[in-house]
Amino acid sequence: MTRVLVVGTGIAGLTTALTLAGSAQVTVVTKAAATTSNTHRAQGGIAAVTSPEDDVAHHVADTLTAAAGWADRAAVEAVCAEGPARIADLIEAGVLFDRGDDGAPARGLEAAHSRARVLHAGGDATGAAIAAGLLAAATRAGIEVREHVVVTELLLESGRVVGAELVDLTTGRRESHRWDAVVLATGGAGQLYPHTSNPAVATGDGVALAARAGVGLADLELYQFHPTTLALPGSFLVSEAVRGEGAVLRDVTGERFMLGVHPDAELAPRDVVARAVAGQMLTTGAPVTLDATALGEDFLRRRFPSIDAAVRAAGLDWSREPVPVTPAAHYWMGGVATDLWGRTTVPGLLAVGEVACTGVHGANRLASNSLLEGAVFGHRAARALLGDPAAGGPAGPQRADLVQVAALPDVPAAAVPDAPAGAPAFSRAALQELMWAHAGLIRDEPGLAHAEAVLTRWAREAGTASPAPAYRTGQPGAAQPGADRATLTSHEDANLLLLARLLTRAARARTTSLGAHFRSDAPESTTPSPELVLETH
Repeated sequence: MTRVLVVGTGIAGLTTALTLAGSAQVTVVTKAAATTSNTHRAQGGIAAVTSPEDDVAHHVADTLTAAAGWADRAAVEAVCAEGPARIADLIEAGVLFDRGDDGAPARGLEAAHSRARVLHAGGDATGAAIAAGLLAAATRAGIEVREHVVVTELLLESGRVVGAELVDLTTGRRESHRWDAVVLATGGAGQLYPHTSNPAVATGDGVALAARAGVGLADLELYQFHPTTLALPGSFLVSEAVRGEGAVLRDVTGERFMLGVHPDAELAPRDVVARAVAGQMLTTGAPVTLDATALGEDFLRRRFPSIDAAVRAAGLDWSREPVPVTPAAHYWMGGVATDLWGRTTVPGLLAVGEVACTGVHGANRLASNSLLEGAVFGHRAARALLGDPAAGGPAGPQRADLVQVAALPDVPAAAVPDAPAGAPAFSRAALQELMWAHAGLIRDEPGLAHAEAVLTRWAREAGTASPAPAYRTGQPGAAQPGADRATLTSHEDANLLLLARLLTRAARARTTSLGAHFRSDAPESTTPSPELVLETH
């Protein structure tokens, strides 16, 4: 029987595991608790065609429009066409989506959607409901789920992934296992930035694992920022669905500034809204506010119970007064490049969910498409592993613009200017502030060059430009008392430093604006060049 390791317990990883169950021996690992994932935190919902007033063609068109001309149409069509079947799978797994007074599924409207097609559960707790349903289904299916286990290295033989090294954070033991295939479903890298809607575990581990193994990466400069998180410690996400229900954004004078920015105002594509919010904050030095007062206290409490509780816990009454909001890092469109079946450039390794770059989201993800993509591609990856004839043809992505990094070496001093005197010593907080200032919502060449110089200096000071995973001592099975939270943090920091360098260099290479990648020194988007390649030597 085929043996498969799935790394991650979000919708993509658990869908992969459940599709494989009964036909393969599956082990699922996660470095934290099984419920700690971006899926669990997802508020807005999952987009899919489930009503006669909607159709796949409109969903495809909306996705392509939001993606700024950079999406893979075949991938988009696959996700939109297979979406209804994956929704049926979730319902079968026990996920109870909200229904209206007439008993029909409640469907919300979100930014850049031409139809109300976003299903939600528990009001604004859709991700938690999906995660709980899938974990319960995994238990029923007898799938082994190991918590507090970190994957430190992919094992390769003859150019193929044949297993992985793990560390059990509970016992401190290092393990080395062989698998027929490894599926990365580790989520994104929100911890590259100080303001993020992602959980603390989102440190880009899967992309870093793949990068060190020489796997092709793509679109690393394309990072989406959510326009509205509470401008308070913790960056609590205020779902786009709130604006879909009628909430509006106001500047320091109380005016709706989005009316003069885009025809769809608050429901414009996320990159447009996020930049407009950031621009207001830079211009006025004052926070932007989200005004949901017209929706009323009862509606807000019933439709958005989690957000309502969080806002009120912060001492704010959003039914009576607008609340301050700020953009925050939300979703990485780039990542491990895959084909339409989750296969990467290295045999034996697949990637699904946010860790993957499937081409579905292009340069700007359409709201609530990420959960759907995770379910569809998790299912497709499992079918490919089980030998589905439909998955035949060339294996692995066929893009010409892949980033392939076996081990990112130090950059010659002549290639990058020296970091300025007074640049801070490396810390995660310093890295996050650097990325926010120079490789965040608004970028330009001087800022990116400065960021790369500082990142390169930090890498040199660490002794290597491709920081080695922290767990490199001891023998398989040997106890490692040092494999505690501090050691895990060191491992995550090494991953973040590597990914920050890759993202920044990709952002310098793309000299024109494209969707979420906005360069103030070249603000007009142009058709991207397919020859764009990030080279390493």
